[in-house]
Formats: sequence, structure tokens, C-alpha cells
Amino acid sequence: MKGIVFVISGPSGAGKTSILKVVLEANSDLDFSVSYTTRKSRPTEVDGKDYIFVTQDEFRRLREEEEFLEWAKVHGNHYGTSRTQVRKSVDSGRDILLDVDIQGAMSVMRELTDAVYIFVAPPSYGELVKRLEARGTENTESLKVRLEDAKWELEQVKHFQYLVVNDNLNHSVNQLEAIITAARLRVDRIVKEKGERFLFEEKTT
Repeated sequence: MKGIVFVISGPSGAGKTSILKVVLEANSDLDFSVSYTTRKSRPTEVDGKDYIFVTQDEFRRLREEEEFLEWAKVHGNHYGTSRTQVRKSVDSGRDILLDVDIQGAMSVMRELTDAVYIFVAPPSYGELVKRLEARGTENTESLKVRLEDAKWELEQVKHFQYLVVNDNLNHSVNQLEAIITAARLRVDRIVKEKGERFLFEEKTT
């Protein structure tokens, strides 16, 4: 059975990366798509684990080679999802999680109609402002841009299948894991892979 692609998105500061970190540590049967980016790494980030950090020229070359399932320019930096990584996991029967921005998620929707799309939102816009300010990774101008972008991003929730409001990390982790379990148990997915009469087949030992 082929793996499932789970696309997790939301505005910057919603906390999707924190949720994914806990879920991935607790579930060894899940892969994670490490995105390419041209932005500079933050002090706590590890190249190849959090992101694959590349130059503008390297990113352009990969884009021209159609390596990206999706790519976007966000807040002045480029981000892209490796088509090869995703295909490798799915073809080997492993589920894979994608952590992408809203623009990227909308692009993936046009390519992968059978993926599962999950929107992670803050409890309120005011809470999002507090989180971004507390993070301390943005200067005044870039913070202003992110907050303006977040207004449009929050409106895109209507295009997703599931919503996780991240007001409590443990609760949000449990919700994401429940969504993953539910997607794995969908009858249409199982029937597509095994056939309509799979329950009637004799089991051999």
C-alpha cells in the first residue's frame, strides 16, 4: 500500500513546527520532507534536518530541473519541497509529513489531489502577534510583513480538510495524530489498494 502525504500548513507563528517535532519523535513510522530554502539558518537549526540550506543559484538549478513539488518566495526567501523525497516515501509505503507555507500548500493541492491537508492556526490573531514578537527572530519591518501576510493566510483555511487550533501543544499533537490515524483507516483508501472484497479473502498463515 502506498504511503499518504500529509500537508501541514499555517501562518508563521502558529506553532506547526513544534507540533510536528513532537509527532515525529513519537512516531517512527512517519517520514518528514525536509524543505530546501535560501534563507540563512537560525542558531538552533541543523542543515539537512530542519531545512536544506542552499544558495540562490543552487535553488534556481533545482527548480529548472523540476525537482520541486512546490516552491514559493516567502518574506524574501525561497522555499521548495523535494519531489524526490516525497515520491520515495510514498512508493515505499511510508507516510510523509510536509511542513509548508500557505502558498506552498495551495500549489501542492493542484498536484496531489489525494493528499491530506491540515491547517494549523493560532487561537487568535492577537495571540499570533504575541508569539511572533516573543520569538525575536524578526526586525520591525519583517515582523510587519509577516503579520500582514498572516491576515490573508488565515483566510485560506477554507481550502483545507482539517483544522488544528494550537492553543495547547499536547492537545494539538493529539489532534494531529488522530487525523493521521483517521486518514489511514479511510475505507476508500483501503479499497483502492486492496479491492472491494478484501475482507472476504481467506487469510494464509
